[in-house]
Amino acid sequence: MPFRRRPALVATATGAVALAILAGPSLAVAAPGNPGSPRYSAGADGAGDPYFPLAGNGGIDVLHYDLDLDYTPPEPAPAPLEGELQGIATIDLVATQDLDRFNLDLRGLTATEVVVNGKPMSFDQVENELVITPRPKLKTGSHAQVIVTYGGTTTRPTDIEGALYGWVTTRDGAMVVSEPDGSATWFPVNDHPTDKSTYTFEITVPQGLVAVANGLPSADPTTAGGFTTWYWDAPDPMAAYLATASVGDYVVNEYVAANGTPIFDAVDPARLGAPSAALALTSDMLVFFEERYGSYPFNSYGAIVDDDSVGYALETQTRSFFSRTAGEGTVAHELAHQWMGDHVSPERWADIWLNEGWATYSTWMWNEHRDRATAQESFDEILAIPADDEFWASEVADPGPLGLFTDPVYDRGAATLHALRVEIGDAAFFELAKTWVERYGGGTASTEDFMALAEEVSGQQLDTLFKVWLSTPSKPTTW
Repeated sequence: MPFRRRPALVATATGAVALAILAGPSLAVAAPGNPGSPRYSAGADGAGDPYFPLAGNGGIDVLHYDLDLDYTPPEPAPAPLEGELQGIATIDLVATQDLDRFNLDLRGLTATEVVVNGKPMSFDQVENELVITPRPKLKTGSHAQVIVTYGGTTTRPTDIEGALYGWVTTRDGAMVVSEPDGSATWFPVNDHPTDKSTYTFEITVPQGLVAVANGLPSADPTTAGGFTTWYWDAPDPMAAYLATASVGDYVVNEYVAANGTPIFDAVDPARLGAPSAALALTSDMLVFFEERYGSYPFNSYGAIVDDDSVGYALETQTRSFFSRTAGEGTVAHELAHQWMGDHVSPERWADIWLNEGWATYSTWMWNEHRDRATAQESFDEILAIPADDEFWASEVADPGPLGLFTDPVYDRGAATLHALRVEIGDAAFFELAKTWVERYGGGTASTEDFMALAEEVSGQQLDTLFKVWLSTPSKPTTW
């Protein structure tokens, strides 16, 4: 969102590197019909995304994460801004190849025990990777339950552009916003959108604080010994970067929107003014976007507004996060992401314009609905940018890892959609939007998928339009 234009990856593991019970080298077993090659092999240490080679992992498909977290925020200043997080992650997964070893992403925290299918296992931890050696080995299609006990000191990690992300420690809790690969700073994870999973959370914090995660509360909070445990269930498939477990001194507002969606807002007491006024429009926005994109795809929605700041908002699934303020345009942007970016997620990070372009264009349409600038007028503003401006110098469909959250991805991405709408007409354009959500919802899709679907729905050949708007580093003039 133009409210989140910020960076990506980073932070190497801090603290001690965990080594566990070291096992001897495994014996390779020849693959049937191919006697020269081993049947079992190691899963890749990344999901294959060119922008972030170590994000995600190969050889596994995670079905579910159950995260049991105990968190103690920092002491008051002048104590260091460091918290303490202890976690047990119970991970249900399926092997997608014959595995003698596989990885999970984890950094800045130390694993102390790994159990696979009820048995303690050998593991190693190096920088961003937790390397697990299961015995017996895992066959393709076999299910495994992996329990990782881990913990350590939390700080304020940053991505490759120096922006705060992941588990960001605050005086009264934590802001947890992980795009694109910051989830590894708070739990062991297959940290790439192509592996979506369901989640449950148990988050224990000092009494008086509120812990907010995705989905809906699965039970009432319980308090004992000065600590309160909050329970959350997120049953809809979710990319890891969209998971949150934010902690703070929040005021909670629960209600049901006009379309029947349960809403759970958690707002810092210091931010109960203007942000809450914008959030009050959520019900109307849900109805507005359902008319354009189809039924709201998840079991709930809501917001987290924290008085501390990471400098941007983020569309954490079912519970968008806002730093200090939540302006009306940003609220619309993050809500639209629930369809465009959360339900349909990028197949690779180069496809980020499909998230941000759609969310920005959604705000253009909402503004028009509210009798402000029309979508055409917003488009004309983009075209008024001089041809020699740096704005036109990037390729929207391949902005590079340092360009994911720059203005062209958002605004030129939105302008691409408006140019497409004018080209194919409103009926085909909104049929395209709904078909996009129906066909790819719950998974991921690429720029190539979108271009092919636009041609399928419209019956038009659109190569020139997409080439000019998405992959030509100069100002469009004709298309």
